[in-house]
Amino acid sequence: MSNLSSKLLNRALRARRVRAKVHGTAERPRLTVTISNKHVNAQLIDDANGKTIAYATTVGTKQTGSLSEQATIVGADIAKKALKKKITTVVFDRNGRQYAKRLAALADAARKEGLEF
Repeated sequence: MSNLSSKLLNRALRARRVRAKVHGTAERPRLTVTISNKHVNAQLIDDANGKTIAYATTVGTKQTGSLSEQATIVGADIAKKALKKKITTVVFDRNGRQYAKRLAALADAARKEGLEF
């Protein structure tokens, strides 16, 4: 098994382990974050109904800067959208990623805008 495929397999296992413990409801949805090499996505998901409540992404925008700066913008945007829908608390799903750098920047920006998790 190559180094890349073992990294991806380990990340998928971590994501499943986290997802087994984290469950979103209508009152407290799951905030899941996906970070690729170019873009940052965040979604608020109600797992009880299987619906996406709100999302924020850098896809299709003209944002410039590092991915950490873009993650900060997405974090603030998803928090504003959540507060418009009267959601103040969420469950954070890091999706198998280590809580550092880009992921931490997104979470800190969401907390500054008023989300609690």
